[in-house]
Amino acid sequence: MNEALQTALRKLRLSGVIQTLDVRLQEAAGNRLSHAEFLELVLQDELAVRSDRLLDRRVKAAAFRELKTLEDFDWQFNPSIKKKQVFELATCQFVHQSRDVLWLGPPGTGKSHLAQAIGYQAIKAGLLVLYRSIFDVVRDFLHEEAFDGQDKVLARYLKPDLLIVDDMGIKQLPKRSGEYLFEIIMRRYETRSTMMTSNRPLEDWGKLIGDVPSATAILDRFLHHAEIVTITGRSYRMKDRAAPEPPPKPHPGRRPPEPPAGQQDTCQDPGQ
Repeated sequence: MNEALQTALRKLRLSGVIQTLDVRLQEAAGNRLSHAEFLELVLQDELAVRSDRLLDRRVKAAAFRELKTLEDFDWQFNPSIKKKQVFELATCQFVHQSRDVLWLGPPGTGKSHLAQAIGYQAIKAGLLVLYRSIFDVVRDFLHEEAFDGQDKVLARYLKPDLLIVDDMGIKQLPKRSGEYLFEIIMRRYETRSTMMTSNRPLEDWGKLIGDVPSATAILDRFLHHAEIVTITGRSYRMKDRAAPEPPPKPHPGRRPPEPPAGQQDTCQDPGQ
């Protein structure tokens, strides 16, 4: 590739073509490709690079705690999880239908992993996703409220096609948390999809938020078109922790062995 061509491609921001052009030129010459066939190849290369970069940007913007995939999930550890239901959610039809999803279950059973994995699938399907823990949500609003920027932070929560709010129920939330969450749920109701995870039953949400009326209003809207996925079982994080071995039981009717002859009893007072 000569310098003039490389400069022109850079000005046109065709970095995908720059990466593969030398190989494609050799391929075209060796296989006697037509001009149209050659052009199609280099344009496909450019589109592939742009698609990968768009995916990377959207994953970064989603702000996942960790990038999780369905392929990485240990399905055999917890057979209570309905694999068919999870993969149906991974098609993201619920997002296109503006429906919501609630994951319920004890800590460590895979709720956050599956929620983030479905979020990643949504990004690959061309959708905008934002992941936040409930504590991030409250912190964002409290920070922006101090600087009179609530409209800006609210717009961030209303924009994505899928909003994932994780960790509901870990501990009690600060005052006004119910107001912030209600504002998000109310504005997204029947227009965008919201996915939440909780390790506490729904009847506890009023105590967690510290505002029973707000919790009732939130659940009224959120559950109207929501699919509830309940997970049971023990924590995945605890699976590799070895259980303490019980002390050996003495054999019934068997006397302890006698010490060798001449050996002093270690429990005997040496002064005796």
